[in-house]
Amino acid sequence: MLLLAIDTATDGVAVAVCDGERVLAARRAGDARSHTEVLVPTVGEVLAAAGRERTEVTDVAVGVGPGPYTGLRVGLATARTLALAWGAAVHGVCSLDVLAAQAVAGGLAGEFLVATDARRREVHTARYVADGDGVRRTAGPDVLAPAAVERAGLPVVGRGTQLHPDALGPATAPFEVDGGALALLAVDALAGRGGWRLLPPEPLYLRRPDASVPGARKRVTA
Repeated sequence: MLLLAIDTATDGVAVAVCDGERVLAARRAGDARSHTEVLVPTVGEVLAAAGRERTEVTDVAVGVGPGPYTGLRVGLATARTLALAWGAAVHGVCSLDVLAAQAVAGGLAGEFLVATDARRREVHTARYVADGDGVRRTAGPDVLAPAAVERAGLPVVGRGTQLHPDALGPATAPFEVDGGALALLAVDALAGRGGWRLLPPEPLYLRRPDASVPGARKRVTA
């Protein structure tokens, strides 16, 4: 196995390559306005750093969000195109699940929430529990006003805590998706480990995009 992991659900892009046992190389690059420009070059850089060829890639795992419309569209379109060109399988991964996995790897246990920036003064959020059986998402993902998140005293991690500390508590990492964590989660899910499950490679927008198709033009003559 050689798995390429891609995520564009948060600011910038996260890319990694994993051989099924360990992460060979990983990079974060760009910002919220540069997904299109930096994603494909970063994929090339990561493959070169891993010393592997694109023809060796057997699987592509892509973060499906929830996240901003444009960022998710870039990541998913790129992942599906590369998988088709390389004859690889493509798998979707909830980006909030990756942040939850990073939090657990950092020592968090029990019940907790992940909250990321959804723009418009809202957050994308989901609830998790980490125990001896692995990590499970027990609610969400949802898009909510920070004050509407039902914390019930549980710890919260993610970018949302930086932006809305009054509602969500002190700023607590992880804040951005790590490509290596995405790759390892996908490998575990493919092997039936860790309590994770893969998703179709389709975007989790949770709400309609700001742009819409114009309606029919109004007649100005009788």
